Amino acid sequence: MRSIWKGAITFGLVSIPVSLFKATQEHRLPLHQVHAEDGGRVRQKRVCEVCGEEVAYADLAKGYEDGQGRQAVLTDDDLADLPLPSKKIIDVLAFVDADDIDPVMLSSTYYLDTGSATADKPYALLRDAMVEGGKAAITKITLSTRESLALLRVHEGVLTLHTMYWPDEVRPATDLGPAQNVTIRPQERKMAASLMATLSEDFDLDALHDEYQSALERLVSARLEGKPAPAPEAAGAPDNVIDLTSALQASLDASSGRASGGGAGDQDGSAAGPAGGGRAAKKTAAGKKTAAKKTAAKTSSGGSAGKGAAAKKTAAAGKKKAAAKKTSARKAS
Repeated sequence: MRSIWKGAITFGLVSIPVSLFKATQEHRLPLHQVHAEDGGRVRQKRVCEVCGEEVAYADLAKGYEDGQGRQAVLTDDDLADLPLPSKKIIDVLAFVDADDIDPVMLSSTYYLDTGSATADKPYALLRDAMVEGGKAAITKITLSTRESLALLRVHEGVLTLHTMYWPDEVRPATDLGPAQNVTIRPQERKMAASLMATLSEDFDLDALHDEYQSALERLVSARLEGKPAPAPEAAGAPDNVIDLTSALQASLDASSGRASGGGAGDQDGSAAGPAGGGRAAKKTAAGKKTAAKKTAAKTSSGGSAGKGAAAKKTAAAGKKKAAAKKTSARKAS
């Protein structure tokens, strides 16, 4: 990795020479602008609207125009000469609890390496002290002529710097979210907690990948080979929730099915959708119980009737035998 900044961390009278390295990189397919009709490359030119000439990048400067039409032109030298104490230092302002900083304030991330062998001991001392105390540091740093706040913390044994937005650069979240107080039933809270726990089982962040980039690469490959675009694989998300409780239950059933190796269709009622899955399963179970009761009742009544008929036949046969004996006795006399 190539260092993008060199300076020192300062806190109190301690100074630690460090180098700054970008901690992240984005995997994006390089696309450029073309004319949709014929595929011709479209290039942007920097043209001065006063003289009409194309301006080289080295001849560009920064400008600011006020409300009265006056313009201030600022060159790179002007910006480089601004009296900022954080040009070559990471100035530690305070140490705070690591969880006190809202992630919405964080921007880019950088790794810090020691600038020389003599900096190893103070670097390790600051790192270990921050880990043992559960602390992070609020600092200031100037990158590309712009001063910004930064959060200094420890990540995997390395001092890591996150540039931050200034407090007045973060927009307030007023007038967002539910417009009124919403009543949540205890049953719904329990089901939501169960769903969260189920979805979190065996989660592996490192196994995730950028599906958009994969789809984009397949599309580009198809176009290069003159083939049609691949068919979409995923459907859009539902835009309505009819019954929150039923939707939670259906989600739990589907998640449990995936966890046990089966699909959503292996769960009772999951094919009926979020709103009707639970009800369909209950109706099916109730129908089976009713049918079983009716069958048992028929079997029982049929058995009793059979026993009664057999008893009547036996009694009638006995009476016939007794009558036959009496008749034989009379004839004999």
